[in-house]
Amino acid sequence: MNVLVTDPIADAGIERLREAGHDVETGYDLADEDLLDAVADAEALIVRSGTEVTRDVFEAAPDLVIVGRAGIGVDNIDIDAATEHGVIVANAPEGNVRAAAEHTVAMLFATARSIPQTHARLRDGEWAKSDYLGTELAGKTLGVVGMGRVGSEVARKLDGLGMDLVVYDPYVSEKRVRQLGADLADLEKVLDRADVVTVHTPLTPETEGLIGSDELARLEGGYVVNCARGGVVDEAALAGAVEAGTLAGAAVDVFAEEPVSPDNPLLDVEDVVVTPHLGASTAAAQENVATSIAEQVLAALEERPVTNALNAPSIDESTFRRLRPYVDLAGTAGRIAAQLVDGRVANVEVEYRGEVADEDVEFVTASALQGVFAPLEWQVNAVNAPRIAEERGVDVTESRSRQTEDFRSLLTVTVETAEESVSISGTLFTGDEPRIVRIDGYRVDAIPHGHMLISRNLDQPGVIGLVATVLGNHDVNIAGMFNGRETIGGEALTVYSLDEPVPDEVVEALLSEDPIIEAWYISLD
Repeated sequence: MNVLVTDPIADAGIERLREAGHDVETGYDLADEDLLDAVADAEALIVRSGTEVTRDVFEAAPDLVIVGRAGIGVDNIDIDAATEHGVIVANAPEGNVRAAAEHTVAMLFATARSIPQTHARLRDGEWAKSDYLGTELAGKTLGVVGMGRVGSEVARKLDGLGMDLVVYDPYVSEKRVRQLGADLADLEKVLDRADVVTVHTPLTPETEGLIGSDELARLEGGYVVNCARGGVVDEAALAGAVEAGTLAGAAVDVFAEEPVSPDNPLLDVEDVVVTPHLGASTAAAQENVATSIAEQVLAALEERPVTNALNAPSIDESTFRRLRPYVDLAGTAGRIAAQLVDGRVANVEVEYRGEVADEDVEFVTASALQGVFAPLEWQVNAVNAPRIAEERGVDVTESRSRQTEDFRSLLTVTVETAEESVSISGTLFTGDEPRIVRIDGYRVDAIPHGHMLISRNLDQPGVIGLVATVLGNHDVNIAGMFNGRETIGGEALTVYSLDEPVPDEVVEALLSEDPIIEAWYISLD
């Protein structure tokens, strides 16, 4: 498969992809039409921060499976457009955590002890020892804004240096924060208590301009360190607060516009330490993120779970190995159910009973939705199936119970329209062999594969022979069958596994026979 790399990554990542048999093309200066042309036949795209992956890119790349960001931030990728096109967006958040955390600590010491300023003056021949009085960090309070991987690592490192910790993060639990020996508080209280604030949030509409002039005024005499994303801290307000003496200093590694403009106000303030987005710039970090994103690209191309997918359910490999048969079974049950109903799908319920109910089944539910919408949508997968459900106004529910009859685990997909509903239940037999065991309450034993004919008919002699004759007259061979009934002489439901597709005239011929109440051809190809 074709992999396009449009920003430089470590050779180890590219070699990993080539060793797996993929064609890797690099194009580090692609933009506009050149980028759209290059991505047209790509199955995977790997970028860093230099490539803008817009809606136009996704529309130009019909075969694209995954966009991998060799790093953490994905604000240069249109994730909504990716989801709509069924493209996975993944990043490599672990590879540069240590490097980013170490750079944050280094920047804090640099600004607290004025290291760059004194270095520059000494190189210029000035012995300015009496002009600088540094700040010791031991015993001071560190305010951490964003307790993700990097924020947590910074907190651990500075806690070991004797700093007290207070955290603002609306998405982290108090239990998690206390495990790190910190207090959880709202942003205003963090700013009121802290001597130093370090920022570790992504740039989102929610966090853009999170810390402005009003917030900085609460940190009087303190320091701000931002090695996360430009735009989270108002740059003009930060420069003004340091220049006016409201803050003792600041350290900034990231900017709202990169490369930074020469007239950026932060560049003109002596007590602001600046570096050109070096947080992840270590040899080890670059190799780690390159190999990490390469592994995730390989997983996506091999239809395995992508552990750091940002817009799709993600599970670890060990869990996926256990759940893979259920993922396939759920998709099949959804496909069957969708083909047995007429009209607009209004509700989908996925029910888990028995041992499977204890698993992380988000990926399985997404596969069930993929199966439901597969007959209705040109391109649907586990990435965009939940979005398609939302756009179509389809209510999706998930239920679990440890109680089940007859089976260790049972999965049921129910599809409802305004007029009817159909439930398909499946389980796994020995060796993880999938079986459909119930169709709308009828007990069956059907191997879901290839082509199926399902008939609801009167329970009377000769019906199975009638169906076999009609199929035989059209050269359709029966590979297997199972008949289930409610009561003797009542109604029955029969599932025929077939070797060939069923022409429309076969269904029409069957429906013309009195014993046949309904008949459906189900394609699982």
